[in-house]
Amino acid sequence: MEKGIKETQFSFPGQLGFYKGKVRDVYIFEDKLAVVATDRISAFDVVLPRPIPFKGQVLNQIAAKFLLATADIVPNWVTATPHPYVTIGKKCVP
Repeated sequence: MEKGIKETQFSFPGQLGFYKGKVRDVYIFEDKLAVVATDRISAFDVVLPRPIPFKGQVLNQIAAKFLLATADIVPNWVTATPHPYVTIGKKCVP
């Protein structure tokens, strides 16, 4: 039975930092971010103990589809989606 991705623990060349959010793990580089959408689920600001298999993949692919489809209308931060769970993008200042 598939257990789902609860956390990542990567170490990349040139990585400057790491941030673990409620459902995403963010790897920080000088000019970009690598965001991994995990299968963790958050409800009412609580991360539940059991992940939902493929949740991160589905949400990441939905977001990627619409960010790509609207990039010519409104530029966004995404530069690549090299894996169904991963989005690479520009570091932006809000």
